[in-house]
Amino acid sequence: MPSLKKQSALQEKEGSRPSSEINAAMAKKIRDSRKKEFTVDEMFTRLRSGDKSALSQGITLVETNQPKQQEKAAQLIEKCLPFANESIRIGITGVPGVGKSTFIEAFGGHLADAGKKVAVLAVDPTSTISGGSILGDKTRMETLVNHKNAFIRPSPSGDSLGGVAKKTRETIILCEAAGFDTLLIETVGVGQSETTVHSMTDFFLLLKLAGAGDELQGIKRGIMEMADAIVINKADGENRKPAERARAEFRRALHLYPAKESGWQPKVLLCSAYYKEGISEVWELILDYEQKMKAGGDFSKKRHEQNKFWLLQTINEHLKSRFYNHPEIKKLLKQQLEALENNETTPFEAANYLLQQYREL
Repeated sequence: MPSLKKQSALQEKEGSRPSSEINAAMAKKIRDSRKKEFTVDEMFTRLRSGDKSALSQGITLVETNQPKQQEKAAQLIEKCLPFANESIRIGITGVPGVGKSTFIEAFGGHLADAGKKVAVLAVDPTSTISGGSILGDKTRMETLVNHKNAFIRPSPSGDSLGGVAKKTRETIILCEAAGFDTLLIETVGVGQSETTVHSMTDFFLLLKLAGAGDELQGIKRGIMEMADAIVINKADGENRKPAERARAEFRRALHLYPAKESGWQPKVLLCSAYYKEGISEVWELILDYEQKMKAGGDFSKKRHEQNKFWLLQTINEHLKSRFYNHPEIKKLLKQQLEALENNETTPFEAANYLLQQYREL
């Protein structure tokens, strides 16, 4: 009897190898496409037509650290801005192992099948040791990645707060200009630093597990206060009853928090992303939230507050970049680090000295 085990994209399948001629032709096609450098106007036109390749190139342009490319990226973003802000931005977070990728594939697939254009911005954790990232979301979401209405872009988290790539905010603008009306932003899931993704989304979804001690977290502040909904995943089989008990615990815990300024009361739902159960209920809840927030004016108010936040964040990033990239500061910083290592100064004295020198430059 053939095995019913679900095949993974990571498993090797038997088959004949493509001929060397085909491989050579494909390689040439890829090289030729890389050689051609599109102008900002050309990229914008292709992006606005819904060209996923152009969108990927635009995001790569935005993520670069090269000054010349950054100028082009700024021009592209400026062109896209009038066509942005026409989507619902959904942040999805949860501890590693909660099933974020499985949930996003099931949820995104449900929306894409219904005719929504879904962009998934998945952030992979970056190693603090090697600096590398696996960027495996396209492998984990093997069904969604092939859907004509879906676009998946994995990005390394780098050293950014909350595991959110620094350029995610700009990437959102590009995706909206490309016609994507539903954005799913997945984060690494590292606790209270998820404030970053909360500051760029309209709806913040927190995935939880039953039987993993998560019920006790309901009495803690932080990420729970930011959530617009809590979804307990893997609520199937023998885990169904524990999930129902966890739902009751979370509902009681949410009543301990002060009401949100908008008046929205966060809900707790159950789902099984693997079996695609409870997915439609999550989407209905988000639609209900969107309708109520827009009716009361809180939706646009939240977007305005987010723009103010990102203005300040952008200033902070530019100041930080200019400070550390200044040639004179680089020399002085090296000297101060050596002095610190030799116990000739303190971290605070060294910092004050460097800042004072920067002010005088």
